[in-house]
Amino acid sequence: MLLPFRLVYHEGYDLNLGDHVFPSQKFKLVRSRLLREGFAEPDDFVEPEPASDEDILLVHTPEWIRKLKTGTLTYRDIVTLEIPYSQQMVRAFWLAAGGGILAARLALKHGIGFNIGGGFHHAFPGHGEGFCAINDIAIAIRRLLADGLIRKAMVVDCDVHQGNGTAAIFAGDESVFTISIHQFNNYPSVKPPSTVDIHLPDGVSDQEYLNRLRDPYSTALTGFLPELLIYVAGADPYFGDQLGGLSLTLEGLKERDRMVMETALEYRVPVAVVFAGGYALQLADTITIHANTALAAAEVLKETGWHGRR
Repeated sequence: MLLPFRLVYHEGYDLNLGDHVFPSQKFKLVRSRLLREGFAEPDDFVEPEPASDEDILLVHTPEWIRKLKTGTLTYRDIVTLEIPYSQQMVRAFWLAAGGGILAARLALKHGIGFNIGGGFHHAFPGHGEGFCAINDIAIAIRRLLADGLIRKAMVVDCDVHQGNGTAAIFAGDESVFTISIHQFNNYPSVKPPSTVDIHLPDGVSDQEYLNRLRDPYSTALTGFLPELLIYVAGADPYFGDQLGGLSLTLEGLKERDRMVMETALEYRVPVAVVFAGGYALQLADTITIHANTALAAAEVLKETGWHGRR
C-alpha cells in the first residue's frame, strides 16, 4: 500500500446512463488515473458491499425502494430523476450507499475515508431528483448513528448545486449539521434550508469562494464539534462546467479540498469524502478535479497526522 487511507471503489458504480451529461464512467476513470500516475496501487482500493435494504430504509420510504427495485417508477418519477432507469442503475446506487457507509467507518479509523463515488445529495426520502435516486450521504450518517459509532455528524456540501435532499432529510435533526455552499441561481429552484446555506452569486472565483466558506465553516465546526464530517467534494464549481456558473480553477478547487479536510483534521474530526457532480466540457478536467481531491487528502493527512478523535 502507498496510501495512509483506503480508496473505496466498485466497478458497479457506473450508472449505465449512455450518452448523458452526467459522465458516470468517471468513477472508473478516476481509479485508472490514480493507478496510472502512481498515486495508488491496487491494494489501496477496497470494494464495498451494496447497502442492505435495512440501511436504505433508515432514510428512504418503503414505497420508493419498491419502485426502484421493481422498475415501477412513474413517468413523473423518471422526469424528476432525469436519468434512464435500469437495474444496473439501481445496483449502482445501492453500491454507492454501501461505499459511503464503508468510507465513513474507515474515516473513524484512519482520519480520512474516501469513496470514489456517491454524493447523491438531491435524493429525498420518497423520490429522486437531479440524477440522484438514493441519498448515500444521509444513509451513511444514519447507519453510523444507529450503530452508536457517532453521536453527531456534519455535512459540508461544496457541489455547485444546493444539497436540497440532504437538507430536507436532516431538517430539525439536532444530531446533524448541514452546510451547503452553492450557486444561488442554479438548480434546484426550491432550496430547503440547510443549517447554514452560503448562497453565491454567478461567476464567483477562487478567492471569494474560499473567503465565503472559511469563516462559517470554521465557526460551525468548532461550535458543533461533530464526530464525523462528510465532505461532498463536487467538481462542478469549475469554470468549465456545463451545469455550473461559478468560476473556480483547478488550483482553487484543490485549495478548497485542502481547507475543508485540513480544518476538520486539526480538530480531530474524521472526514469521509464523496464525489457528487462534475460535468466539465472536457471530461479530462472532471477526472483531474476528482483525482486532485484524493491528492489533497493524502497531503493533508500526512501533514496533520491522525491520533484519533478527541
